[in-house]
Amino acid sequence: MAENAPVAMTEFGTEEPAAHAPQTGRQAHASRRNFMRKVFFASGATAVGTMGGAGAWVALAADETDTTASAAPSGAPTGGPGGAGGPGNQSITEDFLGLTTDGRKIDDLFTVHSEGVTTAPVIAAANAFLAGLSATQKSSTQFTVHSTEWRLWSNVDAYDRQGVSIADLSAEQQALGKALLKSALSAEGLETTEKIRRINQAAGEAIDKTDAFNEEAFYYTVMGTPSATEPWGFQFDGHHLVINYFVLGGQVVMSPCFWGSEPTEIEIDGTTVSVCKEEVKASLAFINSLTAAQRTVAIESSTKSNESMKAGAFADNAVQEYTGIRGTALTAAQKLKLLGIVEAFTGRAKADVAEARLSEVRAHVNDTYVTWAGGIADDSAFYVRVHSPVVWVEVDCQAPGPLAGAYGASQGSGATQMHVHSVIRTPNGNDYGKELLRQHYLTSPHHR
Repeated sequence: MAENAPVAMTEFGTEEPAAHAPQTGRQAHASRRNFMRKVFFASGATAVGTMGGAGAWVALAADETDTTASAAPSGAPTGGPGGAGGPGNQSITEDFLGLTTDGRKIDDLFTVHSEGVTTAPVIAAANAFLAGLSATQKSSTQFTVHSTEWRLWSNVDAYDRQGVSIADLSAEQQALGKALLKSALSAEGLETTEKIRRINQAAGEAIDKTDAFNEEAFYYTVMGTPSATEPWGFQFDGHHLVINYFVLGGQVVMSPCFWGSEPTEIEIDGTTVSVCKEEVKASLAFINSLTAAQRTVAIESSTKSNESMKAGAFADNAVQEYTGIRGTALTAAQKLKLLGIVEAFTGRAKADVAEARLSEVRAHVNDTYVTWAGGIADDSAFYVRVHSPVVWVEVDCQAPGPLAGAYGASQGSGATQMHVHSVIRTPNGNDYGKELLRQHYLTSPHHR
């Protein structure tokens, strides 16, 4: 059909159809944002504005234009960089480096090679999803594989997102979007995404704010063109749920991924629905496997602040030295408990992707550090960070936020397991598969 005709990539990383149909309110808003992005890209200027009552952010700049970080305007989320969904002292105007311990990337950690991962199903699902979009929808959904859009994610509810939301899609298109997620995620991973969305809807209903908190304000974007040989990927982005999925041949990088919920447990239609319990349980199992002497090294504080996350949204270049207990100080059984924390996240990908990722993490287990803050009882609020050259995991029990009323809590009171933020990243430049992408363009004959 004509509405599905090919569209051309612009130099700004988005695609534009030959003609524009009348736009909906959401589409018009996205077009305004695209226009602003283009203006700032062309001028080399930086624009970071507050969006919505939650102080959500929009950073409108290219990856490689300006290396000066923007200061946070008043009203921005507080806490560490990206902890509440805002950029803190960093922004995407910085060249991408990735998480490091000292501002310098370790080379030779990641190489382009086949990991035996089957990517045909996700390629087919992504192509089907794109084919099911109208030309107008596709123009706001597909970006170049180099696009800054990779980095423009946030867990904040009111954040101004690109792409098409579930609400923008017909029932048939929604099924194609879900098929894309199903092709990339394990049964557990898909169930987790569905539960986060359902709880978001139920909590929104409980406080009568479904305009802000619902199960449809989650957005799809596709970077590049789905291919068995060329790099591409997709992003699924919404409140408390962000999945970045990069594909290159037989390799997949599924990071950064953000999984969270407020509350983490709620009754829906007479059934208790809970989420984010796996990472909490695995973290507590690890800390309680340590001896008293080991815990004195691992636990940096016996108290838990309301917000501790250091590498959430807009913290792609966070610098954090290793702290806590090192893998070399652990027994074999304790190392398995440590890997269990990581596995709570990697297990949300398809089995072959999960095993390739976990194998990478295992190879560096002796160089992995675990840092803890808070209590260690089954119901304690805590923060844990697992940090190695190839993986970064944070599980952060936070204070009640805007959905506190949905579970009888008071916003801003002490940290609780009823509000959890967690993230998995790939340090040293391979979030979003960027290190593999760099190597691909350096080494592939047809790109040289």
